Amino acid sequence: MGEAQADREQAARLPDGDVVAILLEQHARIRELCTEVRNTRGSAKRQAFDDLRALLAVHETAEEMIVRPVAEDTAGKREADARNREEKEANHVLAELERMDLDSAEFDAEFAEFAQSVVEHAEHEEREEFPAVRSGRTREQLQTMGKRLRAAEKMAPTHPHPAVAGSPKAQWAVGPFTSMLDRARDAIKSSA
Repeated sequence: MGEAQADREQAARLPDGDVVAILLEQHARIRELCTEVRNTRGSAKRQAFDDLRALLAVHETAEEMIVRPVAEDTAGKREADARNREEKEANHVLAELERMDLDSAEFDAEFAEFAQSVVEHAEHEEREEFPAVRSGRTREQLQTMGKRLRAAEKMAPTHPHPAVAGSPKAQWAVGPFTSMLDRARDAIKSSA
């Protein structure tokens, strides 16, 4: 069974709207998009990468804003800080990848390393952070976190912004403004 399918099966066993269930579904989609980027070329590769870039930007921002403060309380500051550092680094690499020729050997090599680090990051969250969050909060609190996560995703940037990545406070302060700019840029690009 593939990792994406395993994530979906685990998410299906959790209550509807549970924050961890939402994040596991997103991890499954991230894994699928990484595979698509590695296995396609041309416009299909561009579409898969754009989808992945937007999903990662939104997903990581929402995690930093909603999950990480709870994880700091339930899993510990060291765990939360480690995940924030990984997301900050991923944001830097994603910004570099966004500027590269997607059909180049350089992109493929850099993306392979990036995809591996993204999967390892997700595995850390799934093994260390998510169980602590789930055991440290009630079912109702987890569902409230799920609602807050969805709301944060609606105002999250769709492109990497390394200057604020890894900092929940910076995400709250700058995220809505950068999101507005990103979404306008996306709309203009898609209509061209």
